[in-house]
Amino acid sequence: MAVGLVLDPTARREDDIAHAGPDAGSLVGKRVGFRLDRMWRAWDWISELWAEKFREAGAEVVFWRSAGRTGDEGERCEREYQAFIESIDVAVVGLANCGSCTGWTVRDAITAANAGLPTTAIATANFETFAHEIAARGGRSGLRVHVLPYPLNEQLKQDVLPIGEAHFEGVLRTMGASLAAREKAA
Repeated sequence: MAVGLVLDPTARREDDIAHAGPDAGSLVGKRVGFRLDRMWRAWDWISELWAEKFREAGAEVVFWRSAGRTGDEGERCEREYQAFIESIDVAVVGLANCGSCTGWTVRDAITAANAGLPTTAIATANFETFAHEIAARGGRSGLRVHVLPYPLNEQLKQDVLPIGEAHFEGVLRTMGASLAAREKAA
């Protein structure tokens, strides 16, 4: 009779990081990086809305758009993402809105968090549990995840922007961020 080994898929990693990492703190004078992808126009709209609010508060904002993840293009993309991570102070990574997009969003958020950056992954409600599960399997069960409603991308821009507005204070709380006045930074 053969003997088999059954692995527990719910087991936690021994090297898991269960804390969220550093708070973003005051965004004044910091370089906030938004990681985008090619799929979700609603995330483009929301990230630009939030970016404008960050700029008004005195932050510098940059964007990086993910591309192909395999072969030569994947290697180039990985180098570009590493350079992006090294150039920012705070990472906002999205959008976890499907299976593979959730995987890449969380993977990129973990990369930023492991680099010591205050990091927040953005997910839609249908993929929140999956995002947390992938984060735990990736060794960062404490990864910050801010949740937007679902469906999101199927809506018109005029309907998405109020959602972004409504979630702005919440994402600041998730990030552990504040928007102190510019004068306080000077």
